[in-house]
Amino acid sequence: MPTFTRKVQKIESRAGLSSVISTVEHQKRRVAAYARVSTDSDEQLSSYEAQVDFYTRHIKSNPEWEFVNVYTDEGISGTNTKKREGFNRMVVDALDGKIDLILTKSISRFARNTVDTLTTVRKLKEKNVEVYFEKENIYTLDAKGEVMITIMSSLAQEESRSISENVTWGKRRSMEEGKFSLAYKYFLGYKKGDDGILEIVEEEAQIVRKIYQMFLDGKTVRTIADYLTGLGIPTPKGKEKWSVSTIISILTNEKYKGDALLQKTYTADFLTKKSKKNHGEVPQYYIKDSHPAIIDPATFDLVQQEMGRRRPNRRQLHKNSPFNAKIICGECGGYYGRKVWHSNSKHRKQIWRCNRKYEAETVCATPNIDEPVLEAAFVEAFSKVLSNKEQHIVRLEKMLPTLADTSSLEKQLDEAQNRHADLMDSLRRYMEENTRQIQNQEEYNRRFSEQDAECKRAEEQITQLKEEILAQSGKKEQVNRCLEELHKCGDTIEEFDLNLWNTMIESVTVFADKRLVFLFRDETNATVQIPEKQKLTKTT
Repeated sequence: MPTFTRKVQKIESRAGLSSVISTVEHQKRRVAAYARVSTDSDEQLSSYEAQVDFYTRHIKSNPEWEFVNVYTDEGISGTNTKKREGFNRMVVDALDGKIDLILTKSISRFARNTVDTLTTVRKLKEKNVEVYFEKENIYTLDAKGEVMITIMSSLAQEESRSISENVTWGKRRSMEEGKFSLAYKYFLGYKKGDDGILEIVEEEAQIVRKIYQMFLDGKTVRTIADYLTGLGIPTPKGKEKWSVSTIISILTNEKYKGDALLQKTYTADFLTKKSKKNHGEVPQYYIKDSHPAIIDPATFDLVQQEMGRRRPNRRQLHKNSPFNAKIICGECGGYYGRKVWHSNSKHRKQIWRCNRKYEAETVCATPNIDEPVLEAAFVEAFSKVLSNKEQHIVRLEKMLPTLADTSSLEKQLDEAQNRHADLMDSLRRYMEENTRQIQNQEEYNRRFSEQDAECKRAEEQITQLKEEILAQSGKKEQVNRCLEELHKCGDTIEEFDLNLWNTMIESVTVFADKRLVFLFRDETNATVQIPEKQKLTKTT
């Protein structure tokens, strides 16, 4: 068998060789610097100004360098580069060939996210742009640069995680002690007091009270928003136009009644700083009577009850009429809604009709009713109340002590919350135990499901008890308002009164035989029969 002698010839590279002697004068390196501080505190800003001054003088003092710029970001976290305008502008300029070398204090000043750091450095390397990290003494075009950057950047990222966890821990300890802060700049009605406790700004508080009163007067959130916009009152964020969501937020924020629910949201990712709504992932803290109230608790609870009453049909929150969510079909139990007939003619009128009238195979026989007929029927029904006014007053006064006493429900709520806390603690210990030692996973999953179901039942009980307490508190405030109106009323009323309607009426049920049954807040009824001469609109 023949043998082969391998002959290897090396083909030299011509890289770096040139037959032409360079006559080009040595060019200066175009040098920039990057400086960043992560908060807006005076101490950090002085550090920021010192960095800018140092790098400007340092670059200009080197005869081999040409000063480009010192790119800066103030009060911005380094964990993500997306919102750092100065940083991003510097990278664009470097990739456009305007920079050869970037100086920065350290990897942690450049970015605390490993991925962002390496991605940016590699982009710059492709354009032959070097970054020098002063603290770590790393040049990115050096052979060992990328390995060192990977290690150091990972350490910086873990440092950022540790700082984030420490900040979170500190905030939660403060919450447990009843301490909290607000974005006062965007919160209507309060400013930070000298002692750190919320202090009422009366001029803004008047706007908050107006919003609550308008809602209880039957105005919709859209009407309230348009009203404030029309007056030229700026929103909490200083915008000209009020939105429905802003009004709802003000109407449902417990801080206006002097309480505070903390940790409604939480930071789900320390790198992106993305915030999520807290659905039980982290603890919440409720502080009662934590600061002066703008809205008294009874009025606040009444608004929440009214929000709940209108919410089943969300349109009721946005349509503007005192009759919304109060007129009920006696056949199907659905709400009546307002319809406009002959909208483009002189015969235009508004009628009320069952919203479900044509949804089922059998059409509801309850009639359509003109709006003036509803108003006249209320006058007649309330006149019956006034004829026995003293009896109604006595009845309402007897209701108050029972409604005012929520101690039994609150005791049940405390017991349910304590039980839920114990169940959650037990569930967490069970999960930790499973991570420490090997268990039968089928048995573990079975027991976990049982304990988890028990926790959910406890949560449902807590929700139900809170709703019962809210309903009772709202009912108490309604009774107080009824008493106030009855004491002010004479013996008769001559025309429809919007305030009396909102205060006194729970609901009106319409029957096919043209009876309107008014349910008052004291749980008494008054029936009004609509005579034919008042023209009920025929059912179609």
